[in-house]
Amino acid sequence: MTALSHLLKSFEELWPTATAEDWDRVGLMLGHPASEVSRVLLSVDVTAEVVDEAIESSAQLLLTHHPMLLRPVHELGELTAKGNLITKAVRGGLAIFAAHTNADVASGGVSQSLAAALGLTEISPLDAVTGHGCVGTVSSQKLVDFARNVAKVLPPVAQGVRVAGNPERMVSRVALVGGAGDGFLGQALESKADVFITSDLRHHPTQDFIELSQLVDGPALMDISHWAAESIWLESAAMQLSKLHSDVEFAVSEIRTDPWDFAVMQ
Repeated sequence: MTALSHLLKSFEELWPTATAEDWDRVGLMLGHPASEVSRVLLSVDVTAEVVDEAIESSAQLLLTHHPMLLRPVHELGELTAKGNLITKAVRGGLAIFAAHTNADVASGGVSQSLAAALGLTEISPLDAVTGHGCVGTVSSQKLVDFARNVAKVLPPVAQGVRVAGNPERMVSRVALVGGAGDGFLGQALESKADVFITSDLRHHPTQDFIELSQLVDGPALMDISHWAAESIWLESAAMQLSKLHSDVEFAVSEIRTDPWDFAVMQ
């Protein structure tokens, strides 16, 4: 068991607050630094089910990727989404901490963990200025075969893996951004990658990218689940923290917080 304040120092070393985007809200969402912690549960999201799991497993801290209070909240009644979460956590003695965009760009962070899981080598940042994303290489293979390999690595979700590009195209250079990455489509075009992997690709930016990519021999696109992409990082974070705090147990939530339950095909 250790003081939460000691964990917070490690969190700051691994995921410095200064590296988070200006719009982000990271850090201690709920709880007191002087509280004692013997068990930490890690999850991508804060949901009622995850909070219940943390409390039932005797965790004193829930460490998440997505901040519970990213957007302004004006009421905390128990019949509101955030009010319900906060009330559950307070009653259960559960502190909540978030490492978001600062974990995206960290060494061993979200994008690097995804790149490692997909077998990328010779990895470098996609955006050299911000450190977001990765570019690396894989053994040369058809796009459709690579997509199948990606699907095997990621935890299963209703969305599956969606691909825009010639399935016979050969892939060896891969660019990716863990989480929502259509803001990095420009960098993906400049990366000389054969395929760009990210999540939450919107219709119009995707369509424009495909049109331009065909003109300049740019990359194919692969759209994977936001939750699935970022969930890979949780095990990496738990291992990093376990090495720093042997007196604390770090466990990864088994709850899938991807919002979709099933898909129907024609």
